[in-house]
Amino acid sequence: MIPEKSSESAVLVGVISRFQPEEKVIEYLDELEFLALTAGATAHRRFIQKVDVPFAATFIGPGKLIEVNDYVKENNISMVIFDDELTPTQLRNIERVLEVKVIDRTNLILDIFAQRAKTAYAKTQVELAQYQYLLPRLTRMWTHLERQKGGIGMRGPGETEIETDRRIIRDKITRLKEQLIKIDKQMATQRKSRGEFIRVALVGYTNVGKSTLMNSLSKSEIFAENKLFATLDTTVRKVVIDGTPFLLSDTVGFIRKLPHQLVESFKSTLDEVREADVLLHVVDISHPNFEEQLQVVNETLKEIGATDKDILLIFNKVDAYSFTEKDEFDLSPATRQNLSLDDLKNSYMAKENAPAIFISAKKAINLDTLKSDLLVMVRQAYSKRYPFSQHAKGYPGYNIVPEQD
Repeated sequence: MIPEKSSESAVLVGVISRFQPEEKVIEYLDELEFLALTAGATAHRRFIQKVDVPFAATFIGPGKLIEVNDYVKENNISMVIFDDELTPTQLRNIERVLEVKVIDRTNLILDIFAQRAKTAYAKTQVELAQYQYLLPRLTRMWTHLERQKGGIGMRGPGETEIETDRRIIRDKITRLKEQLIKIDKQMATQRKSRGEFIRVALVGYTNVGKSTLMNSLSKSEIFAENKLFATLDTTVRKVVIDGTPFLLSDTVGFIRKLPHQLVESFKSTLDEVREADVLLHVVDISHPNFEEQLQVVNETLKEIGATDKDILLIFNKVDAYSFTEKDEFDLSPATRQNLSLDDLKNSYMAKENAPAIFISAKKAINLDTLKSDLLVMVRQAYSKRYPFSQHAKGYPGYNIVPEQD
């Protein structure tokens, strides 16, 4: 897959440590490469170092840093991307050696969000997160002053200039927070003005097919593509199934190591999840590590206080699921790669308490069953909130006729 715009050249860097085994690091770097592609960069090589803990000064060891530097210079690489968040000191020290742009996973995700933000609301959220990330890293922008070796008359002005910039950014952060508070109130008012409809929210890891499913259920044309964070702004559509109306919202996707600045900045977007009556947790069953992605979403839901909802687990992309059948003489335990879709359904259905369904939103596989299951959950939600509602009883006399497939 080739980025749509002229891409920057990049190398990726990760570490194997006691906190991150090799298989996880490889998976994280796969995702980091996809993030880089989404941002418009082409990854030419990966560098992985095994350390007990990352080096405090340069994250990777000096020998590995020299190896990266040699490759960068020989191949005219313009950017080095680290998979973990770097401290301001690490960023400054690494840039001194490499003399090219150095960013970390957090900075990369923030850049993608900045590219994808379309509305004033999303742009304000991203801008706040970027300033919060930038503030403690201002000193790396002033390394040119260090060439003066703190000479007479130089240290003071340098520090004053940095402090001036810090004050400007702090003031900007304050204004952006105030602006977001106003927008949050407007968004809360909009949610209240939606009347007595039951609310259903799509949640899940990024790029699992939420927007495609939104289009299938609501007969709308929501932007969807095979890139990370295609959706930033929450989209809400009215849906009617068998005479029962509800509001369906598509929300920003979650990801491992999601920058805490974004979690805070996108508070109102996440409020759609917190205030929903029913959650549709969409999982990409074709992804080799879908179980960890599922866990990441569950942990994020717990973090934002949204675990007390009725949840329907939707395993999407069954059309892309593949497995390797075990040889009959292979006596080793079966792994995820050896399980057929039927085997996986049985094992997962037996293991999970939440209702689950296997579909393909793209190929419209099992969507009728999904609509039936969702209808039951929506009517149950109506019965809890409005016991005497016609929708709670499944009364078919609602005056809007649903579209037929």
